[in-house]
Amino acid sequence: MTQPAAKIEPAASTVTRVCVVPGGPVEGKIRPPGSKSLTNRALICAAFASGTSRLAGTLVSEDTEVMIDSLAKIGVSIKPVDGGRTLVVEGVGGVVSDDARKISSDAPVEMFIANSGTTVRFLTAALSAFGGKYKLSGVDRMHERPIGDLVDAIAPALDGWIVATSDGKCPPVDIDSNGWTGQPMRVGGGVSSQYLSGLMMAGPIASKPIRIEIFGEMVSIPYVRMTARLMKSFGGTCEWEFDGDEPWSGLRSVTVGGSYQGCEFDVEPDASAASYFWAAAAISGGSVLVEGLDENASQGDVGFARVLEMMGCEFIARDGGIEIKGGPLRGVDVEMGEISDTVQTLAVVALFADGPTRVRGVAHNRFKETDRIGNLAIELRKLGGRVDEHDDGLTIHPLSSDAQSRPRHDVVMETYNDHRMAMSFALLGLRIPGIEILNPACTRKTYPDFWADLESLTGRSHTWTTNRIGGARAS
Repeated sequence: MTQPAAKIEPAASTVTRVCVVPGGPVEGKIRPPGSKSLTNRALICAAFASGTSRLAGTLVSEDTEVMIDSLAKIGVSIKPVDGGRTLVVEGVGGVVSDDARKISSDAPVEMFIANSGTTVRFLTAALSAFGGKYKLSGVDRMHERPIGDLVDAIAPALDGWIVATSDGKCPPVDIDSNGWTGQPMRVGGGVSSQYLSGLMMAGPIASKPIRIEIFGEMVSIPYVRMTARLMKSFGGTCEWEFDGDEPWSGLRSVTVGGSYQGCEFDVEPDASAASYFWAAAAISGGSVLVEGLDENASQGDVGFARVLEMMGCEFIARDGGIEIKGGPLRGVDVEMGEISDTVQTLAVVALFADGPTRVRGVAHNRFKETDRIGNLAIELRKLGGRVDEHDDGLTIHPLSSDAQSRPRHDVVMETYNDHRMAMSFALLGLRIPGIEILNPACTRKTYPDFWADLESLTGRSHTWTTNRIGGARAS
């Protein structure tokens, strides 16, 4: 007798949460993984260089993996060494450029860039300058993140066409290019410095000097300086023009040129990642040395340590890194436009200060992996504190003394699939028991080993829970 077909119910899904366990002052030292910003910039320059590059100290994460996978699709050979912490890159510049372009001669090369802002912006500029047919797409949130200013800057100087196909000029991005014509470009500076950085790095790929004019105020200027410094290592050149006596605040144009040659390049530890460990010392009253970074680092986010000093911590410059010692914390009024990736970290520290903290100059944070002003405020209010939103930032009022230590088993922090939300909220558990954080795995975007490194530094294991929703069964 034939048995009736089994009825299959929808597969079960799981929800994972993590709870960081308090335990007194955090003491120790740590070396964060390589900088995402430097790794992806170095990959662009090395990929379009003539010859071989060796990149040491590179980050292994989702953001760098989608960059590597995309570059491989146009024939760039990238060989990982030491688990990917060193990359050997065979560039497609010079005599092999035509072979790389032929890959996209018949149909567009499709590249999936997940939610990596650096990847989509840097590749949009670089591939349009290089020439060929391409389609860059990502996760749903990426298709909500604006790229119109970059596309509008490229289009008038493109021999071909480029379009962002989602509402509001967001990705996916379609490109059909024979390269750049060499005429000047104009780009706005108010949403992301990555637009200018992408155009700068693409200049040497275009094989002709390119003048880029900037209109409006440029956010996150340290990242622009980082880009220029890295380009120089590979043979790129930058000539700046400024208005007034304050050079970088009056940045008006840059002319880029040169040609990329393979080289050896060392990637610094990630300064944005370092902020969580310096903040751990501040919140817990401990002492943490972050190795491999100093105030001469190319990453502007090392300046976060000085903000903690403003709040009452002790800043100590060591031969091997920067140490922060926690102390009584006071509220501050701080402009964070140049270190905007550390706003979430500072907001958590501010909950334990003796007065309000006003964060200014970060309106562009609403357009990152999530709305890092509005959604940050929503989550911090779950703790019972007051957080005021402003057009350009937030005011964070300290928690009451009771709320700073009372167990909160009723609080679950949503991360919005934003790695920086998850890592910042982890710091709450150093003082407040019971807080759970949803989707902790989202840290794989830039720091896959974050939870293990935090456990190693604190000497305490986190509490993990996984709940099944629904179930798969035959009936």
